[in-house]
Amino acid sequence: MTTPTDASAYKPVSFSETVITELMIPSYSNFGGKIHGGILLSLMDKVAYVCAAKHAGNYCVTASIDTVDFLAPVEVGDLVSLMASVNYVGKTSLVVGIKVISENIKTNTVHHTNTSYFTMVAKNEDNLPVMVPGLVLQNRTQVRRFLEAVRRKQLKHNYKQEADKIVMPDNEELCREMLEGERCTIA
Repeated sequence: MTTPTDASAYKPVSFSETVITELMIPSYSNFGGKIHGGILLSLMDKVAYVCAAKHAGNYCVTASIDTVDFLAPVEVGDLVSLMASVNYVGKTSLVVGIKVISENIKTNTVHHTNTSYFTMVAKNEDNLPVMVPGLVLQNRTQVRRFLEAVRRKQLKHNYKQEADKIVMPDNEELCREMLEGERCTIA
């Protein structure tokens, strides 16, 4: 792992804040006439990469995506803006917070459609993890976002530990008891 030079040891959040705006065209729509969720995920991955790479000064790859909730549909003809900022940095990873809004330019209505957090890992030319610059937090919002990212990281670790404890019972009768009241049947 390489380390950043002294001059790039810390960068402010504003250094890498990124906004991408794109017109939603008919070829992006699903069978229901709304914009396909995969299109939005692809745009979110793109803005996360740009934001992370600007901060890291290196190529970055997506390591994980926290929950993506689709809060409102996006229509053909809407302008979609994806606003990204680095909310947290570790040694080689960054958490990029993304807020997605859609704007109907005819009616001037704006909807918050998605919020998500992408964990990105910085890589060097040999595809090895590389240390990222620290983060200069300049206001209460940035401090709050950093602390929220620390808490999400702790919750994610706890969730993984609990999920690893999930095992299939060997006893078929116990399986049937556990599934009672659920919408399934064992054939």
